[in-house]
Amino acid sequence: MSELAAKEDAVDAATGASPPTPWLNLKKLGARLSDWFSIQSPALKAMVLAVLIAIPVTGIYSFTIWQRQAAVAEQVKAMAGQTGANAMWSFNEKLPVVFGSGSVLGFIEQHPVDRITVVYKPLMWNVSERIVLIESGGKQYAYYPSDMETKIFTERAVNASWGSKIDFIPRSELSAVNQDMLEKLDERFSGARPQSEKDGWKAGVSGVLSAALTLGLLGFLAFHLKGQFKSLRFIEPSQVHGSIEDLVGMDDIKSEVRQIKDQYERRAEYAEYGINKPFNVMFSGPAGTGKTKLASYLAKELGLPILFHSAANLETGYVAGGSNTLARIASMAKRRRRCIVFLDEAQDLFMKRGGHRKFDDDTQNMLLAILDGVRTKSDAEIIWIVASNFNSESMPMDEAMLRRFQMKVDFRLPNKEERCAIIEHYLQERSEKVAPDLDLRHMVEITEGRSPADLETIVTQAGITAVQAGILIDADTLMQAAERVLVGNVNANTTKERERDRRIIAVHEWGHFLVDFELERKRAGSDWEKILAEMKTIKISLKANPRNNALGFVFHKQGSNLLKTKADIEHDVRVLLGGMANEELFFGEEGTTNGAHNDITRVTKLLHHAVAEMGMYRKTRLNFGALNDSGSRTVDEETRSIMEMQSERLYGETKATLSRLKPLTEHLAGKLMEQGEMSLRDALHEIRAFEAACQSFDSRVGLNGAGNALPAPDPAS
Repeated sequence: MSELAAKEDAVDAATGASPPTPWLNLKKLGARLSDWFSIQSPALKAMVLAVLIAIPVTGIYSFTIWQRQAAVAEQVKAMAGQTGANAMWSFNEKLPVVFGSGSVLGFIEQHPVDRITVVYKPLMWNVSERIVLIESGGKQYAYYPSDMETKIFTERAVNASWGSKIDFIPRSELSAVNQDMLEKLDERFSGARPQSEKDGWKAGVSGVLSAALTLGLLGFLAFHLKGQFKSLRFIEPSQVHGSIEDLVGMDDIKSEVRQIKDQYERRAEYAEYGINKPFNVMFSGPAGTGKTKLASYLAKELGLPILFHSAANLETGYVAGGSNTLARIASMAKRRRRCIVFLDEAQDLFMKRGGHRKFDDDTQNMLLAILDGVRTKSDAEIIWIVASNFNSESMPMDEAMLRRFQMKVDFRLPNKEERCAIIEHYLQERSEKVAPDLDLRHMVEITEGRSPADLETIVTQAGITAVQAGILIDADTLMQAAERVLVGNVNANTTKERERDRRIIAVHEWGHFLVDFELERKRAGSDWEKILAEMKTIKISLKANPRNNALGFVFHKQGSNLLKTKADIEHDVRVLLGGMANEELFFGEEGTTNGAHNDITRVTKLLHHAVAEMGMYRKTRLNFGALNDSGSRTVDEETRSIMEMQSERLYGETKATLSRLKPLTEHLAGKLMEQGEMSLRDALHEIRAFEAACQSFDSRVGLNGAGNALPAPDPAS
């Protein structure tokens, strides 16, 4: 039951669904755009709407101008057609050129016309400029007609007698002398350019602006959608792979989720009994217990889209950043009307308000308002699921937040039977690559207190190890995977050439082990098989563990007892102090190292819990730590004195126990330095062999009776 972390396309591939049609893709894109637009600020909405309006306006303006220019171009072609396709272009260079007065048509109607020459030059696309030269009375009268004059001129030329006297000459084919003359005409007519030329410039700019706005808006939306829907997106029910039946074990938790489903599907019937509160559900429990997966399966069974968002990402560092994000999420949910909103890692939102940062309270206040019982009918169909790893024992919860949830589902770690079923489930998925008759009893034991996500990771890591070794998944690969996942990636190179450090580490680690061994031996009555089954130690190693910066480690399983007695706490303290006590016995007080730093820290916390919080070693059972609302652990003088006294007593007892076992420690340290690491079975075998050898020696020299000698252990045991 690991957390849901697949991306949308990966989910689609996992479901094996058929490729979506273009219409579905378009519909999906439209829904995303609508969701994105609904959560934006008013200023951004206004800007997007303005751009959307500007794009067609500028486009229509450009199109209109181009249409008008095309019409003018057609008119010019019509005028050119009067001379015929094969007409020769000519220009009378002998006649002087003068500026005409009045309009072109007025001059033609009042004076005899020998020839009309239209000199034209293309400008851009279908736009051109025109100079009309009219030969009359031995002169050429120059005109620069407007668009309106050109249109009338063209229409009259069709039926007029002078229409056959028109010639069109491209300006580019004139001689250098005539080009010079036309440049002077251009200077004369510079203030009377035809409107088509001016409109051509405007049309070009308007067209470029329309294209730029379109591309800019598309790029802006693509950038925002890509970033927005990484964190704010709805996943459709069809995209969720698997079902609630795929979750192995946790039947009590699944029954709670089915109750939510029943209440949502039959909300009208529940309303008749006065049960019409909003659907606010709180998931709480350790990480990796399947909160996210269970929420996704609930969405699939109800046929509702679900939005996943991490509450840890609500705070952006800006004032009101988290509350604004929550408001956007609520806006998207209201648009969907029937949906599930899942906020994960929300433990900070459950803390009591009144912190040092005001925007923390702003985010909590916004969530309180969203989860409020006063909602519209459409809002009441939105299921808000808020998940956290909140521990109500160590962290006070905000009472107002707690009251907002009509249902609370407490997730827990799997028990022994459930762990076995979960491991078998993941192995069954790759059954062809698993060794037959695999005994999982030991794996189930060492994974006590581990989450389903940890178990899945162990099986996956075992598969990786098996692939690399070219073997099937067996007990050894599972054990290697468990050590890698639960302990970390260890290496022997850190202390490989440091003999002094290796000896100190070996003495230190055996100190922890032997203190625990002595108690388990007493409890088991020297039953070695029972000791092997009951001891939590799995392996003792001289390999460095970068995860906790340790130069050696003891790999052990967690205890099955949920409640700790006073004797259990004292034993835990003795085991933790065993490392430093053994160092002092072998190397003197000045020879102790900082390798016990983590042990001393844990001892301090255990004794503080026992003395200050549980009232142990006091005449009264009072928890003075509960009176400190700030949460900081301030230790009063009496508590400090009791803690120091008990620590000194327990350290003395530990040192006395290890002093008696010093020869055994010397033997075990040598063996550990030779082998690098030893399993519990190997350690117990060495202890039995050492004790048998000592009994045999004592018997030979007459220190003990021969009948007290222990039999030599079976090497296979």
